[in-house]
Amino acid sequence: MDRRQVLAGAAAGLAVGAAGCVDSFTSLDGVSYGREPALVADRPDAIYYPTHTEEMATGGMAMTDDGLAVSVSYTFPHRFWRVFNRDGGYEAEQFGVESDDAVHIMANIWDAETGVVLPVSSVDIAARGGNNVDERETVYAMLSQRMGFHYGDNYHLDGDDTYTVDITIGATTARRFGDFDGRFGDPQTVTIDLDYSEATRNELTYETYEDRQGEPGALDPMSMEMDGMSMPTGRVRELDGTALGTGLADDIRYAAAVLTADRFGDAPYLAVTAATRYNELVIPSMGLAGTLTDSDGEAVVDSASLEPALDPELGFHYGTPVPDATGEETATVDVTTPPQVARHEGYETAFFETPTVELS
Repeated sequence: MDRRQVLAGAAAGLAVGAAGCVDSFTSLDGVSYGREPALVADRPDAIYYPTHTEEMATGGMAMTDDGLAVSVSYTFPHRFWRVFNRDGGYEAEQFGVESDDAVHIMANIWDAETGVVLPVSSVDIAARGGNNVDERETVYAMLSQRMGFHYGDNYHLDGDDTYTVDITIGATTARRFGDFDGRFGDPQTVTIDLDYSEATRNELTYETYEDRQGEPGALDPMSMEMDGMSMPTGRVRELDGTALGTGLADDIRYAAAVLTADRFGDAPYLAVTAATRYNELVIPSMGLAGTLTDSDGEAVVDSASLEPALDPELGFHYGTPVPDATGEETATVDVTTPPQVARHEGYETAFFETPTVELS
């Protein structure tokens, strides 16, 4: 696991309640690292209620020259899962809390005007301060039931101090439409001065869910605000144009439409959204292919690759031009690569089946 040396800001916490609290940290020296309950023994191959949630402390916020809002928050260090391709199959591998982890850092990035999250960039965090901390690392794109899409990782701290943090958002890899065309194409860096207090971290609370943990379902996303601005969790948006239907498979909810607005070009545009079954949070980093079949059973387009895209109205989605589409076709979606995004507890066992989904 890549080591991270970084800071965290101490400010007002985003409370999630203290019922069923787990003991908080007492010291970085000799502490029993991590305060998480044991995982549910028989987790379903689906989205499920996690064992607990953690209070978060908000850190700081800044704006890029390109109109992106960037916020930083933190909580206790905790386990998460990354996806790997091994022996021809995909699986989630748990990354636990290590002895020098002090916090889990989370960065939210979104377009300030439209609230569209940016799930298609690399994000680096460089921290300077403390006892000669001066390090840059790349954090992981993540899905959380409470935070939705964000970037994060566990980090080492070096005591209480004010740290200078440079957050660099890499150029987006997604196709962009409308007012997003020509934006987000260059790396953007913001600097946030953040105070970290071990005492503030120690006061963060847990809430456990003994009565629901391991059952199919999901917690509601939290309402988050910083500096008077609401932070979006990345809920999927409704598609304009001619709807082709919806479908549900492997706890992913799909919707598709054919759009002919000028911003999508001369050809009709096939747009597909992929979201979590519960709360409809965007799922990035998938490989998707779409097929449109006319009333005679002939393929108007067969297994066309659907590329990640950003649009001020549609938000994040997958799409491709289809010159002969009319919106009267039957649509199917194939998962060519399961979501590569890292997962918080409750998502790590889902999204690994790859059925063909016919929308209706």
